[in-house]
This record gives sequence, structure tokens and C-alpha cells, in this order.
Amino acid sequence: MRPIAALSTVLMFAWVVTCHAQKPRFHVLAFYTEKTEADHVDFARQAITFFEAEAKHDDFDWKATTNWGDLNTTNLKQYQLVVWLNDSPHETAQRTAFQQYMEHGGAWLGFHFAGYNDESTHWPWFVGDFLDAVFLTNSWPPLPAKLIVEDRSHPVTRGLPDTFISPANEWYIWKPDPRASKDIHVLASLSPSNYPLGMKDTLAAGDLPVVWTNTRYKMVYCNMGHGDKIFTSATQNQLVKSAILWLGGTAEK
Repeated sequence: MRPIAALSTVLMFAWVVTCHAQKPRFHVLAFYTEKTEADHVDFARQAITFFEAEAKHDDFDWKATTNWGDLNTTNLKQYQLVVWLNDSPHETAQRTAFQQYMEHGGAWLGFHFAGYNDESTHWPWFVGDFLDAVFLTNSWPPLPAKLIVEDRSHPVTRGLPDTFISPANEWYIWKPDPRASKDIHVLASLSPSNYPLGMKDTLAAGDLPVVWTNTRYKMVYCNMGHGDKIFTSATQNQLVKSAILWLGGTAEK
């Protein structure tokens, strides 16, 4: 082979390898707001830093926005995973676009306040069909808690210990309990050993799922997400990383 031809072959090979290496495995769009409770903003900002680092490490594309208008049918076609960090959509058009996205194979990861709902929510599909849980009350102030990993074979929780201490958080309890739904698969829950949990607002007893998936969709909800301590646990961080990769990948829901 002539030197010029050989050089061209090497350069072409290097270009192909470089292009392949730079192609992201999947695309993630995260939504958040700066106009909410300070602890929820703190969480969102730290989550963005966490996700940015993970995107570089695991070769996925990551974008965060405060413009909930981007939750539209045309824009969502570009993304394999949608993340809600500290809020949920309030406009009918945005809600409709998200429902259609999920019903046609999209993926969702929601944290803490992203799942909050009450009598003012007025979104029956999200509350009763998708999240399958209605907010009842919460603990206060934010405190760490022992969690039980209920399914260590699931891709999101595989390799985690049977229990771990989750950093300080405001814990939500639900009625109806999401576990009552045949479609909900609970991955982690609050250990009864935590009760009573709280000081001003105390949770005294009850089943409290904190991480679950609805088997009808490709989704994971995490109750964690209040304040600036959430990413201080290596074990919990691994759970979040695994959720990102499972939801963003091609694994079955």
C-alpha cells in the first residue's frame, strides 16, 4: 500500500472511531423551576451538576431547562428520557404532550415534588393511572431514614444492599398507597424502624414506598429530592445512576 493511501486509511479509521465515541447513547431532557421552595431549588441545582457529570461518564446527552413549554410533541421526539426535578407541568397542552410521549414508549424519571398532587392538581391520568398515588401528608423537618431495598434483581436496584441510610429528606406518605395498584412495582420503601419519623410533622406508622415503577410505562419515581443533602450517599447515587441508564437504554420496562 502506498504511503498516502495508508495514511488516508488510518485517518479514515480514526475519524470513524472518533465519531462513534462522540455519539451519545441516548438523549435526556430535564425540567425544573427556580420559582419554588428554596430546598427544591437547591436539589435541582445539585441534580443538574450530578447529571452533567454522569452524562460525561456514561456517554449520554443531557440538557436541563426551566422552559416547560419545551414539553411539546415535536421537541420530545428528540429525547429518550424526560426528567422532572422539582415540579410538573401545569398547562393542558404540556400534560397532553407528556401523556402521549409516555404512551408511545417514552421514559420518565421524577423526583420528590415532581410527584406531589392534591385536590388542586386536576390531572386524572397522572394521579390515578401513571403515578398511581395520591399525596396524603409528609414528615418535617427533613431527616435521614433507613430504606429497605425490596427488589435487588431489578436493573434500578441491582447490586444495592438490603438496606441503606438515605440522606435527609422530607418524606411523603400516600393514600391510596401506590402498592395497592397491580401495576406498581415497589423497589424501595421506608423501614418501619424509622417510626416515629419527624418532629413538627411526624409519620407514626404505615407503608411508605419511596421508589417505584409503573409496569405499564417506562418510569421511575423517587421520593428523594428535598434539600442539598440528597447526593451525599454513594449507595443512593448508584440507584439514581442505574435508573438513568435503565430508562435511557433499550431494556424492557
